[in-house]
Parts: sequence; C-alpha cells; structure tokens
Amino acid sequence: MKEVSRKIIDVTCALIIDDKRQLLATQRSSIMSLPLKWELPGGKMEPYEKPEQCLIREIKEELNIEIEITKSLAPNIHDYPFISIKLIPFICKCVSGEIELREHADFKWLNTSELLDLDWADADIPILNNYLKYLNAI
Repeated sequence: MKEVSRKIIDVTCALIIDDKRQLLATQRSSIMSLPLKWELPGGKMEPYEKPEQCLIREIKEELNIEIEITKSLAPNIHDYPFISIKLIPFICKCVSGEIELREHADFKWLNTSELLDLDWADADIPILNNYLKYLNAI
C-alpha cells in the first residue's frame, strides 16, 4: 500500500538571546496543541511571507516585542502524528518592548546549562541541540 505524503507546514521560531546570553523559552497554553510543552516562540508562515518577515510578525503578535534577527540556523523537519512541520530557526535579540504573554502560559530565560531540562515540544529539541553546537563552535 502506498503511503500518502503529507504537506509540510513552514513554521519559524526565534532563539531570542538577552544581554546575559540567556535564551527565551515559552510554554504553550493548556488549550493549544501540545499543551504546556515548552517551545521556541514563532509561528506558521503565510503564503506571501519570507521566513524573517513571518518571525518578526509572530513575535510581535504573541509576545508584544520587536526583535532583530542576527543569524539563521539549519531548519528541522518533524513529523507529529497530526502534522508535519519544517521548523525554521533564527537567533534574535529583543530591540524594544516588554514581554506580554498573549497566547502562552509562561516564559523563562534560561542559561545554556538549563536548556534541555524543560519538557520541550519534540520539533524544538534538534534546534536547541544545533544551537548548543553552534555556541561551542564560536
């Protein structure tokens, strides 16, 4: 029997780094898919958007902050039982605003030693591992 391939949804995510080199983690709300899992904030690309445009828009909508993208990292394709996503990560810094949770339950600033201690959404884990490898290489 031939397996039907599913459409892959392009999703951007931000590794937002503060002045102390901590990374912002956001916790999905209890009513979202993957309830209460931790994730890198971001969202689905619209058909007309470039990944960078999408990420800047999504972070403003979800967290009410303005970001500046400083570097892109390798994307990760992940198959959840209900959806397949291509997660497109960017390292960013906050340039203005105060975090206001509009969709998420919580947020934390984490040191690199704490990054893998949370219950992350599965698609984010390879992104975090790549980020840690990147930090060790610079």
